[in-house]
This record gives sequence, C-alpha cells and structure tokens, in this order.
Amino acid sequence: MTAPSDTALVPFVSVDHMMRLVHHVGLRPMLRGLAEYIEADFKRWELFDKTPRVASHSAQGVIELMPTSDGEVYGFKYVNGHPRNTGEGLQTVTAFGLLADVSTGYPVLLSEMTILTALRTAATSAMVARALAPKTKAMAMIGNGAQSEFQALAMAELCGIEEVRLYDIDRAATAKAAANLSGQMRVTPCTSAEEAILGAGIITTCTADKQYATILTDNMVGAGVHINAIGGDCPGKTELHPALLDRAEVFVEYTPQTRIEGEIQQKPDDFQVTEMWEVLAGTRPGRTSDRQITLFDGVGFAIEDFSALRYVRDALPGTGLGQMLDMLADPDDPRDLFGMVMRAK
Repeated sequence: MTAPSDTALVPFVSVDHMMRLVHHVGLRPMLRGLAEYIEADFKRWELFDKTPRVASHSAQGVIELMPTSDGEVYGFKYVNGHPRNTGEGLQTVTAFGLLADVSTGYPVLLSEMTILTALRTAATSAMVARALAPKTKAMAMIGNGAQSEFQALAMAELCGIEEVRLYDIDRAATAKAAANLSGQMRVTPCTSAEEAILGAGIITTCTADKQYATILTDNMVGAGVHINAIGGDCPGKTELHPALLDRAEVFVEYTPQTRIEGEIQQKPDDFQVTEMWEVLAGTRPGRTSDRQITLFDGVGFAIEDFSALRYVRDALPGTGLGQMLDMLADPDDPRDLFGMVMRAK
C-alpha cells in the first residue's frame, strides 16, 4: 500500500491539541487574536455567502450546520444545543468545523469547535462591547455555565473590565465560575440578577434553558448600559422582556437569522436593528449618547466560526500541534479509484 500524498492529508486539531494551543498562545492573547480575525471578516462582510443556519429541532434540543464562504475559502460548523445534557453530565454544546479550498474543494483543516466556539463567542461579545459599551470597569455575568469565564476574561482583555458580578440560579455554577476567575479579576458572587447588575456598565445574559424566559425586565435596567444578550439563540428561547428591546438600540449579526432565533423573535419583522458589520465598517453609528442602552442580540453566525477556524489554521504552523489525517482518496490516476481500492492489501 502506498503512503498517502501530502495533498491527501488534512490537519486535524483535537480537543487535546486545542487546549495545548490555548496554553501555547495564552488565553487572553488568543481571545484578542480571535476578536481581531472576527472584526477583520466583519469589515469584509459583503464578500461572504450568508444564510441562516440549517437547524434540525427536537424536543431535546437542536443540531445545526453553519456554512459560509468568502469566495476563496469555504467553512462550516456542526453544532448542537441540548440544555438537558447538563443533568446527565454531558456538555450542552459540542461542535466541530472544517475549512476547504474553494478552487479544489479539498479540506484544509478539520477542528474540534466545542472549546473554539466558547472562545469565539467570548471574542465576538468583547469585540462588540468594545465598539458599543460605555467606559466601565464592572460587568454582570448572569448565567455562570460553560461560557461565563471566557466571557469575563474576553471583556477584561478587550474592554478593561476589572470586576465581574456573577449570578446563576444554580449556586454551584456561580461558585465554579468564581473559583475559576479568582486571581484573574475581582469577583463578586450575587444572590439575584438585580444585585448582579448594580454598578455594571456591561450586562451579559447567557442562560441555557430552551424556553421563553425573562432574565431582565424593563424596570431592572437603567440608562447608559450595554446589554450582551447571547443566551437566546434558537426559536422559542429568549432572555429579555420585549419592553426592554423598545428602549434599546439593538445590534445584530445577520438580521434574517436573528429574527428567527434572537431576542427580536418577540418583535414584528419591521422592528429596527443595525447589523454590527455596518458599525465596524463605519457606515452606521454605534453608541450615540451616554444615556443610550445598546443591546447586542447575539445568536452566533457562521462568519464568526469561519474567522475562528482561519485563526487556528494560521496559528498552527511551528507549534507541533495538529494531527495529519488521511481523509482524501488520492489515486495515482484520478480516474482509477477502483484500481486503488483493489491494490490495497
């Protein structure tokens, strides 16, 4: 049997190697680097193929494919969301992703994306907050699950946050997040969402239950804050009271997807929003006054995953990380796939 050629080998980043890459680069520098890649791709937004994610819903959760291409590179992510998994000791979200060369169709990278999705979601939140949030040293983190520490540290790295005020209905989750963030920033565990948002200029909501929920009501939120609402990410799942949306300037990733999955699924189709790429490209304003409430209705979009995979592809050389997989059949004569199979002994 002949050895596979270099063109048949595809770099694969396992969970172990992704964790090693985080330590090789450093968590905060990696969050900053991911944010830079995401912002760069948002600024060339109009080059990308864009479509709402392809979702298969069930009573237990959702499985989704998130594809996009900039005309030269194609990428997709497979991701699930199963809130009940936590009760069985399983992750709520798992994912993997792929990049391919548009000119040949050949894959050029396969990677785990459970960890990478947490990193890119935090990087996106902080990138948006850097553009929209008021000057502040404190943030509230409501929902202290798998995302919470990444969110807090990304806000610290990109926005200068020094204190995170934690709240979760599960006190064990808050204790976990507080322990993990100890020594990284000032941590204040809270006993209610109302307590958590006191003095916080950035309020992040990131809860897991697949239901219409009201984590923040209109009367809880004062003027001049930035709300980073990232927990509502599928039909039938929200975190904010609709009246709060009416008081805020709402920013989204890709409007057709967010109208299906985001907080604005509670509003009519003519509810006005601004896409973040327009702010970053300088064609639409972001925050326009100190008393304005800005709200990022973040559901996650394929371009962010594309950016994250690009970052990993570019960061791998020289690290010794990544396993080469024999994924592609590569006969000496491209027309003789049968012969290659028959000669394999």
